[in-house]
Amino acid sequence: MHHRRLRVLAAVIAVLATVLAAVTPAAASHPRGPKPTVVLVHGAWADGSSWAKVTSRLIDDGYTVRVPPNPLRNLSTDSATIRDFLGTLSGPIVLVGHSYGGAVITNAATGNRNVKALVYVDAFAPKEGEAVFPLAGADSALAVDPATVFDFVPYPGAPAGDVDLYLKHDTFVKSFASGLPRSQAEKLYPSQRPLTLSAGSGLSGPPAWATIRSWYVLGTKDLIITPTAQNFMATRAHSTITRIHAGHLGLISDPRPVTKVIETAIRATR
Repeated sequence: MHHRRLRVLAAVIAVLATVLAAVTPAAASHPRGPKPTVVLVHGAWADGSSWAKVTSRLIDDGYTVRVPPNPLRNLSTDSATIRDFLGTLSGPIVLVGHSYGGAVITNAATGNRNVKALVYVDAFAPKEGEAVFPLAGADSALAVDPATVFDFVPYPGAPAGDVDLYLKHDTFVKSFASGLPRSQAEKLYPSQRPLTLSAGSGLSGPPAWATIRSWYVLGTKDLIITPTAQNFMATRAHSTITRIHAGHLGLISDPRPVTKVIETAIRATR
């Protein structure tokens, strides 16, 4: 009887050991510590809805997500707007920027100890003293006579010579939204939010990527910020680069790999 009990006890211990061995690797892949808040910053000629598919995936995976509006008025004040928003959040932050939003997060995160990672998605990552428009690349669809790609629209209180820039129809549909079905691009075109000329030419401040670890999603079919230009900025920032076969709106056309990179950055901060 005594030997039978010992055999039963040994069998129970063996089962428990098997269960623990199966559980331990999974626990290791999800380090302890508070989950960061993910803050997604949109770019020019877009709004927060451009992040909708990525937002949905992150929320489904259990993350807190915020998508504050980017004013698109002036690089300095746009960055200050996002910086002030970040100041209202407690705990760690993973800050993500698309396109012009990359320039904004580069400035907004500087000096904020809560920002643990930066993620650039087809984005500008300027160094101090640079403006975003020249960083688009020599072969960018925007590197032509501005009158051929922009509609110039005055706005109240504009500084002398400043205007709102709207993308012309063909530039938006064929270049900005390349990689999306034509019908979807046509539906996005009417609701584009303009960027001011001064925002595109304003000079960037000390870059957050100099002190904060960063990741970069590079669209190899991007016609707005060329792959060569993206690779230059990402390499200079010492970002971990992930290339995807997508155009400038990879966050819409290919949200799965974009979300994967963001979650990789999240795990690296915990």
